[in-house]
Amino acid sequence: MKRSVIFLFLATVLAAPAAFAGDIYNPFTRHKEMVPVTDDRYTSECGDCHFAFQPGWLPARSWSRLMDPRALIDHFGDNAELDEEDRRHIVMLLEAGAADRSPSKRAKKVLRSIEGDDAPLRITETPYIQRKHAEIPKKLIQDNPDVKSLANCDACHRHADEGIFDDDGVDIPGHGPWTGWRPFRWNTGGE
Repeated sequence: MKRSVIFLFLATVLAAPAAFAGDIYNPFTRHKEMVPVTDDRYTSECGDCHFAFQPGWLPARSWSRLMDPRALIDHFGDNAELDEEDRRHIVMLLEAGAADRSPSKRAKKVLRSIEGDDAPLRITETPYIQRKHAEIPKKLIQDNPDVKSLANCDACHRHADEGIFDDDGVDIPGHGPWTGWRPFRWNTGGE
């Protein structure tokens, strides 16, 4: 009896990840990069005007504020009002994959960079993004007509739509691959 209970417990624990395999917000899956956005309604409604940011770039409290019907009337200078069904669908998607709920390692880093209960409204103003882009000269971002802003992620990050933002995938228009400062790494003799 005891063995069958232990076996049943282990089988359940080991099978759980497979049961969630199709769920991008599966608590048993850990992603290094951001979980990509695959929702057509979100990419259509939001991605028509700007890069369709992965939800893991902000905590749920930020997405809730950004997607409030009153906030959408003046969404960074544009009217981004949505019909209520679409708005609720997008809010649910954003909050489900937000930094405080995402399995993404990068989303957790974003969340740790935000103080207390702060609810930043601009991804580009989070301490994580500021720190990751601090060494890049203004002429390559703001003064670059093909980039213009840190909010234009896919201008430089070739795999941004897939949720991949590693340094190896950076190609700054008019400059080329980013090979900026890299931390010193000790040679362990293995290479």
